Amino acid sequence: QVHLVESGGGLVQAGGSLRLSCAASGRTSNAYAVAWFRQAPGKEREFVAAISYSGGSTPYADSVQGRFTISRDNARNTVYLQMNNLKPEDTAVYLCAARKTAFVPGFGSGAYDYWGQGTQVTVSS
Repeated sequence: QVHLVESGGGLVQAGGSLRLSCAASGRTSNAYAVAWFRQAPGKEREFVAAISYSGGSTPYADSVQGRFTISRDNARNTVYLQMNNLKPEDTAVYLCAARKTAFVPGFGSGAYDYWGQGTQVTVSS
């Protein structure tokens, strides 16, 4: 079992930045890939970014490519999502998810076994 806790959300003006963190605990001794998803009110959950265990693979959604950066510190069991040049359409609950595999398992929410509770990001215009 892997337990995930997100932090770092908040209210920011358009053009601003936030850094989200996803801290993992529990059975983290094995390799695991992590992804960020987001869900806005009335919309489906959508993939944002993912990272393999080594950090060598970091796919992004087209909507955030060039503005968001995913990274990880395996010594701290933490994955980060640096979000720059935020836009009002980035407003959503951001959730991190994990699967016990070294490689990114996919971009659908069904590919991940463990989920955090989410952190709210609100971008004002």
